[in-house]
Amino acid sequence: MGAGHDHTHGHSHMAGPNERSLMIALALTTTFLLVEVVAGVLTQSLALISDAAHMFTDTAALAIALAAVRMGKRAADAKRTFGYHRFEILAAAFNAMLLFGVAVYIGIEAYLRLKAPPEVESTGMLVVALIGMAVNLVSMRMLASGKDANLNMKGAYLEAWSDMLGSLGVVIGALVIKFTGWQWVDSAVAVLIALWVLPRTWSLLRASLNILLEGVPEGIDLAKVREALLTVQGVSSIHDLHVWALTSGKVSLTVHVVNDPAVDAERRVLPEIRRRLADQFAITHITVQCELEPCHQTDEEHHFTEVEPAEGRESPGVHDRSGHKH
Repeated sequence: MGAGHDHTHGHSHMAGPNERSLMIALALTTTFLLVEVVAGVLTQSLALISDAAHMFTDTAALAIALAAVRMGKRAADAKRTFGYHRFEILAAAFNAMLLFGVAVYIGIEAYLRLKAPPEVESTGMLVVALIGMAVNLVSMRMLASGKDANLNMKGAYLEAWSDMLGSLGVVIGALVIKFTGWQWVDSAVAVLIALWVLPRTWSLLRASLNILLEGVPEGIDLAKVREALLTVQGVSSIHDLHVWALTSGKVSLTVHVVNDPAVDAERRVLPEIRRRLADQFAITHITVQCELEPCHQTDEEHHFTEVEPAEGRESPGVHDRSGHKH
């Protein structure tokens, strides 16, 4: 029986300028979020409050992105051998559940207001929304330089872009109210913004729960992974195959491989398995257990097809082989 390990230890891709950009964008967005909440209450504009909720999604996303950078720098220790990467997922799941609550509040409040629309101060609403657009444009400019560097920065940039469009919706609503006196437009804009946020919130919650439940990461077809492993020369069968993500972008795989004794597992089977997983699925954090016959840990729940070993075949002694890529 042999064990092969291949671990690629990720380093932060967002140090220096990108981290500084995130901090500035977070400070600007948080400050204006508070301003928008106060202005929404004073002007009685539900659209401003709804946009503030939308901006809260962006503030949370920026905070999560920044936390992911900083927490990711912390080394694994004796209590947390995987490090602190999953902090990002916990924060994202909490953010999503909170936003569902905000969306429900906006919906109920809008329904009540449509029956008896309050007098909205459209001028104040317009001024605050215009300031919001300016803040979002500055945030977008700060994040633009790093948006092509990695998915985390790209996500933060898209959040700022989305928020700018939300502020634009409030501006249009304020102008309509100012020139027509249609107070119901405020509630309509609020509901539209809330509905716009919901699909992103659901997507965030679903992805977060999948990672927390150690499900197969999105974009990876387990059947294709199994096929890629089974077609490696020297592999008779596989079992106990698991693919999961520690956090977004950090995929891990473990598998037990029953190999043909005529093929050298150390020199031919393991290197080819590592190459295929890296090239076809971008999975480099793997642990492969090579065996001459299926062990007692055969994963019967997945009903993997096993090839019966020849009679009298015995498993040699255990030896480990570790390779580290940086």
